[in-house]
Amino acid sequence: MSTQPAPTPCPCGSAEPYTACCGRWHAGPQHLQAPSAEALMRSRYSAFVLGLGDYLRDTWHPDTRPVQTPLLDPAVRWLGLDVRRCAVLDPDHAVVEFVARSKVGGRATRLHETSRFVREGGRWYYMDGDNAPKT
Repeated sequence: MSTQPAPTPCPCGSAEPYTACCGRWHAGPQHLQAPSAEALMRSRYSAFVLGLGDYLRDTWHPDTRPVQTPLLDPAVRWLGLDVRRCAVLDPDHAVVEFVARSKVGGRATRLHETSRFVREGGRWYYMDGDNAPKT
């Protein structure tokens, strides 16, 4: 009798396995179809952890996306995500406040951001974010 390996936990910190959480937005039939701003923000964090630069580019709104997107830094080791607040402003606009912890060159860092998201054509996109002062 063989045993199945335990499912890989999602990097976003949910209690769900990766394939049932952010993985379904990263690839497969539901690719790029995160149903909410929070789901998109979590999937973008997981994309940073997993090195999915194409996903990060494709979920960044074309109006605010940098021409050259140096989003992935191999020196960064992502340590965890804490979603602080999600606010739906109207059916097509939302904000998500989060803290993402990482380590760069042995030094711990925190990104505390309130991100703006917009839904167009049924898809959510990251617009931009305001970084809070480091605490």
